[in-house]
Amino acid sequence: MTGATGAQQLPGWLGQATHRAWLDEHCRDLLAFGQLFPAEGGGAAWLDDEGDPDTSRGVHCWITARMAHVYALGHLMGVPGAGPLADEALAGLLPGGVLHDDEHGGWFAAVDEDGSPDGVKASYAHAFVVLAASTATAAGRPGAAELFAQALDVYEQRFWDEEAGMPVDTWNADFTELDGYRGINGAMHSTEALLAAADVLTDVVGDPAAAAVWRGRALGIFARVAGWARGNGWRIPEHFDATWTADLEYNADKKADPFKPYGATIGHGLEWARLMLHAEAAARAAGEEPPAGLLEASEALFATAVADGWDVDGAPGFVYTTDWSGTPVVRDRMHWVPAEATAVAAALALRTADVEDGRAEGYAAQYALWWDHIADVVIDHENGSWHHQLDPKNRPIGTVWPGKADLYHAVQATLVPRLPLEPSFATAVRRGLLR
Repeated sequence: MTGATGAQQLPGWLGQATHRAWLDEHCRDLLAFGQLFPAEGGGAAWLDDEGDPDTSRGVHCWITARMAHVYALGHLMGVPGAGPLADEALAGLLPGGVLHDDEHGGWFAAVDEDGSPDGVKASYAHAFVVLAASTATAAGRPGAAELFAQALDVYEQRFWDEEAGMPVDTWNADFTELDGYRGINGAMHSTEALLAAADVLTDVVGDPAAAAVWRGRALGIFARVAGWARGNGWRIPEHFDATWTADLEYNADKKADPFKPYGATIGHGLEWARLMLHAEAAARAAGEEPPAGLLEASEALFATAVADGWDVDGAPGFVYTTDWSGTPVVRDRMHWVPAEATAVAAALALRTADVEDGRAEGYAAQYALWWDHIADVVIDHENGSWHHQLDPKNRPIGTVWPGKADLYHAVQATLVPRLPLEPSFATAVRRGLLR
């Protein structure tokens, strides 16, 4: 696939050095915006609209891990000051840190302003700890290698269900009660984390056998999700019971939930579509056969999410969710959805660059369209970063996502167009593959 080796072979903005320079500058602007995140005692605070810590919201594991991830990437990219900021986030995850449960192991989902943990151990948060620890290990940050080994061990012992070939979702604090809910969100971020972990296990730790195990688990998840999506009109079921039976009416009375909304989540269709391309490339790079039909699934998920979600209600933007027929349910716009839209459009253009049927050019055109939209209404040109939530008329609001909690989706949106489909972010930047 020669399209993966040369930016000059990509159409439109994706092949332009000037556009890649803009992405690089914007990435650095984002990292500058978030630099006040360190919380007292370690971890990352939730940031408000101006980039100041909102201490009333406590310290969340997913935000802390995401900030450790993006600032460790910043260090790998040569951004001065990014490494020490990654260390501030990691301090909340290391043993003795505010989010680490030194008694029972694992990481609390959050700690309140007064220091009280919420008592939940979630696969979603633990997947991000694996991702953060793998990135920090690639970046050579202090304590990261030990954290990486611990995070993989906790994930394997507590969250990986070998019989199901899928992760469980939520435990109580001491890992004695497992919730019957199973969710696609935690599974999705697990695949991202496990692919990244496999690359770091190969390149940094020097354990390709362990890497093959974790990569194989991720590939199994992709095969399962592609099958569910194919059988449901390419709208991925989000919520399941303990037997992995889909509950399509879950949270019908709580439609705008930030983590478990009712119906099909447009951004997840886009994100899964991108991750499937990374998984396919990772398997082939390792000399393995990826699950059949990942490109077909990626393109179908992308097409359905765009048809259902983009510019469907009188104003540009992606709606948050739809019902199972594709009718919008929550029409607000969340910042991470166009971020994932540009990323998967770039990935699909790269994947199809050698096919002379116009697909790559079409994806590149959509990529440019959505970056124009982001620059027009999503980027906060006054205060910095991206507005995390817009109403159906593209006015900033904060009913679901107040403030600007973290930088993860926006930063990665500036990296995907400048990287090959494999290896994952940290390993690719470490190898000098960032264009």
